[in-house]
Amino acid sequence: MKKAQNILIAGFGDIGKRVALKLRRCRHYRVTALIRNTSTLARDPKAARSFGVQVLRGDLSGVRSLQKLPGRSDMILHFAPPPGSGKSDTNTEHLLSALCAVRDSAARASQRSAVSRPPMLPRRIVYISTTGVYGNCHGECIDESRKPKPESERAKRRVDAERQLKKWGRLNGVAITILRAPGIYAEDRLPLDRLKQQTPVLVAADDVYTNHIHAEDLAAAVVKAIQQRRPKLFRVFNVVDDSQLKMGDYFDQVADAFGLTRPPRIRRWDAEHQIAPMLLSFMRESRRIGNARIKRELKFVLTYPTFASAMSDMQARIRAVWASVRGETRPL
Repeated sequence: MKKAQNILIAGFGDIGKRVALKLRRCRHYRVTALIRNTSTLARDPKAARSFGVQVLRGDLSGVRSLQKLPGRSDMILHFAPPPGSGKSDTNTEHLLSALCAVRDSAARASQRSAVSRPPMLPRRIVYISTTGVYGNCHGECIDESRKPKPESERAKRRVDAERQLKKWGRLNGVAITILRAPGIYAEDRLPLDRLKQQTPVLVAADDVYTNHIHAEDLAAAVVKAIQQRRPKLFRVFNVVDDSQLKMGDYFDQVADAFGLTRPPRIRRWDAEHQIAPMLLSFMRESRRIGNARIKRELKFVLTYPTFASAMSDMQARIRAVWASVRGETRPL
């Protein structure tokens, strides 16, 4: 009988929950979710069990609350984003420090005990990063061989997280798999509020290429990474769909699906004065990202190969969700 693997999910948000539900179907995994005390799941263990996970309370913002990390996790799924400010990802730093502290504590305990229980680090860490690490590629077609050149502060923190993981993995013999994801969408992760507010987008001549992945496809890619038998010590995969879509066309497709007015188009120099800095930062970066590696090495098959195919398939369900919440949607 195959031995069950112990998996710890750090960052139990939307993607973490989707992954947990997929792993729940298989008896070969025992999943623990690291959940902050402020989370509703921390106060409702029954809800957490609905995802097939055990709850471990802890907060990546500090090392002290991570002292109870399991010392025998076979794999860690690191989905927690970096802090919202600063030059480094202290959340990743705290996680890696805590893992070493647990290992060292277990080593000291085994030396004092007559029973030999060698401490273990996880064999592997799977980390969800962002394709934003590539920066502005001026619309070029790129793949994982492209050297990261982040421009936004949030992307720089992601690069810092990747570097920390790569160095730590090589020092400790732990395989590190990086999944770089672009804009994630799902039925409840669409820019409906922006469309209702008629936030402008760029005219076609000034528009940028943007990349997307359905939340279910991203979760499926994580499971494929988990199931890879012989992972390399460090490997990066782009988890994007097959679309070659410009940002304005993306907003137009969502508007058409919901019967909303398409957003107005403006020139880039007008956008600099009319659009919020966060959204404007996405309009400064253009890239078309290839996904051949994940298809070739992990045999990954997209359920939603293009955004258009996803919208066609989900349109009825999206309308039902939208109606049920009376037009109130969660921001992308």
